[in-house]
Amino acid sequence: MKNLFSVNFFLLVNICYCDASYVGQIGVQDAATYTMEWLTYFYDYIMLFVITIGVFVCWILYQSLFIYNKKSNFGGSSKSNQPFTHHELLEIIWTFLPGYSLLFIGSPSFYLLYCYDEFQFTNITVKIIGHQWYWTYQVTHYNAYSFADDFSADFEAYMVPTSDLIEGYFRLLEVDNKLFLPCYRHLRLLVTSADVLHSWAVPALGIKIDACPGRLSQAFIYIFREGVFYGQCSEICGVNHGFMPIVVQAVKPQSSFCVLTLSDY
Repeated sequence: MKNLFSVNFFLLVNICYCDASYVGQIGVQDAATYTMEWLTYFYDYIMLFVITIGVFVCWILYQSLFIYNKKSNFGGSSKSNQPFTHHELLEIIWTFLPGYSLLFIGSPSFYLLYCYDEFQFTNITVKIIGHQWYWTYQVTHYNAYSFADDFSADFEAYMVPTSDLIEGYFRLLEVDNKLFLPCYRHLRLLVTSADVLHSWAVPALGIKIDACPGRLSQAFIYIFREGVFYGQCSEICGVNHGFMPIVVQAVKPQSSFCVLTLSDY
């Protein structure tokens, strides 16, 4: 019975992921890429410093406003309340302490920047084009092996109107054509725009790329679990800016060599 409970609990933990926002959410979505995992760790790590510094500053303000004032005999005969204008040790402390704090805060970010570095090899490229107000995807599979054929897919993704939603779907987040991407593969994303500034952002994947007209932005991701991940345009691009969602569905490759087939689209 105990083993059965352990198995069920293990399955429950692995199935229940937070891949979309919910009412009252204050944390981040569950990571589906290693970069997002490190971003979540970095967020928690930084919060430790933010809380510590915030508490210290509030304590200093309290000391200044309610203890060291005229009513508390500041400048009087009390030795603890004697004013001073120079203190070498204090000057050294408040000079080096912020410096060391910035060093400890910045050191994990170097590894995070390395995670966003360019991959040496990618066998699938997705070109993403932002429009007012929908997304166009051009998926190209470059076969590095002889087990599957090269293919390309070109399609548009529009938001599903509220009147056409099926029970259980997310309002303002569903699209008519999802972007299927394989897990356990190095993927390259090329993002641009056909008209105005857009931003292709999917929180669970830890990615947010600006789509600039006339420019081509490049990013790389590696998805390590299946799921349906939701995002939205994160750059104010016009009157229907809030109605161009992003849906990425990560699927397992059909074999150790094949990535996707054209039938997936």
